[in-house]
Amino acid sequence: MIPIAKPLIGNEEISAVTEVLKSGMIAHGKEVELFEKEFCDYQCVKHGIAVSNGTVALDVALKALKIKSGDEVITTPFTFIASSNCILYQNAKPVFADIDEKTFNIDPNEVLEKINSKTKAIVAVHLYGQPADVKALREISNDHDLFLIEDAAQAHGAEFEQKKVGNFSDVSTFSFYPTKNMTTSEGGLILTNNPEIARISDLIRNHGQSEKYLHTELGHNFRMTNIQAAIGRVQLKKVESWTEKRIENAKMLSNGLKKVNGLKVPYVDKRVRHVFHQYVLKIEDDFKMSRDEFSKYLNNLGIGTGIHYPIPVNEQPIYKKLGYGSEIFKNASDAAKKVLSIPVHPSLSETELNYIIEKITEI
Repeated sequence: MIPIAKPLIGNEEISAVTEVLKSGMIAHGKEVELFEKEFCDYQCVKHGIAVSNGTVALDVALKALKIKSGDEVITTPFTFIASSNCILYQNAKPVFADIDEKTFNIDPNEVLEKINSKTKAIVAVHLYGQPADVKALREISNDHDLFLIEDAAQAHGAEFEQKKVGNFSDVSTFSFYPTKNMTTSEGGLILTNNPEIARISDLIRNHGQSEKYLHTELGHNFRMTNIQAAIGRVQLKKVESWTEKRIENAKMLSNGLKKVNGLKVPYVDKRVRHVFHQYVLKIEDDFKMSRDEFSKYLNNLGIGTGIHYPIPVNEQPIYKKLGYGSEIFKNASDAAKKVLSIPVHPSLSETELNYIIEKITEI
């Protein structure tokens, strides 16, 4: 089976973890601090706060912005559920805006329609590794005095107009889950150029301690470990070469598949660097198979597939219980029925890529 995703763990990562284990300093410490600095340098952002996972990163970011009960936060219905769940964690209300049908990212024009006196922030997800239109979203945020949060869980190293994501918002968040473009096994990171947001985020992740046993905020234990950070520091040295390989693989797939009737290869906004966390085909009605039949066909040939994501967040059972679901977002609902991810990860060989192209074009 050619897997849909594959974490790349080598001897350097194993050695780095071994050194931490030998040191006895396995919890939060120097390795975490170094990883924070190095990731900040990579993303060209001033302050980084490492935490236990990507969901926690977004939760802490919203807490640091003082999002609270009665507030509304606009976000996309077409993403992993954590992006909106973190708004619920603040007792705030997620308000969904439809997506751009080409990029699958939140549509700024739809965002404008959802703003009211209760709106406090926008959470923009850089889905599949392609940046959302952060230029337009930043202008909207400025015009309406709103916070902008970039959920960059899938967008390590992605750029908008040659500027790294994380630099357009008040705060951005990253995930290092094993299937991401780089990993720390689990883990997340909050980035900001605002020292006060960084200070509060740092307090929240560590029991609200401004110094040992002096607690000035309501905090949690959301710390990253030195073990995780040691993996991340090694991965960070490799992520650029991996990213270039993802982009190269995506170009090869698109060149091979762009003339297949009924298949839409990924659209890439000319203003962005798309880092292809996922390579997502859109299966149109005139394709020879349904999306599920196509997925089964590929799986039977040893080609892994994924559906990211089959149900819009507002149509999930938990959200229907909360009163969502009556509003249909046309583009998000259409995408949920038609998208299919195929392998694009950097460990793919040219032979495997040609095999994938061959088996799809044979249809």
